Amino acid sequence: MYDYHIAIIDDNRAVLQSLKIILEGVFRKVTVMTLPATLPAILKGGVDAVLLDMNFSAQKLDGKEGLTWLKYIKEQENPPAVVMITAFGDINLAVNSLKEGAEDFITKPWDNDELVEKLLNAIDQCHQKQDVTQKASEAEILKEENERKRQMTLDEAEKRHIQEMIAECGNNLTEVAKRLDIGRQKLYNKMKKYGLVV
Repeated sequence: MYDYHIAIIDDNRAVLQSLKIILEGVFRKVTVMTLPATLPAILKGGVDAVLLDMNFSAQKLDGKEGLTWLKYIKEQENPPAVVMITAFGDINLAVNSLKEGAEDFITKPWDNDELVEKLLNAIDQCHQKQDVTQKASEAEILKEENERKRQMTLDEAEKRHIQEMIAECGNNLTEVAKRLDIGRQKLYNKMKKYGLVV
């Protein structure tokens, strides 16, 4: 059993029941809902993948509802993977959902093994995207820090070095002076100049 939480949103209760029976033996937790309005609360509880229907009412079959909720999901911080559920005749609509951020789609009727494989691949793909985003963010922070250091004046660099030495030596100024290879009086003068207090 995979330690993932899958949320399924489809207005057809028979489809929901079938999907729940299939996936409950494969994933740790399966949550089903007929209306996407409950999705925000479910997402707060932590979801690894969402199986999302393209349409939620018989009057609207253009897929806009599904794409709207797909956009909402993908705007969340660390969003889950999304696999769209669509009828066979709506393949073009499903392909559009991939352009909008869905990891994959399945068509009704589906093959059970293929469905599980698509969910697992979607989760893996989503985690990889998040890793890349996090690494890019960390690289940007490091770049900004290096730029700050590069623009630091000589006085700022000396002040920072003395602060680090004081912290390393546990506020033992005799040891700080020794490590800096200066007399205690000179250290006191520099501390006064930079407004450093121990």
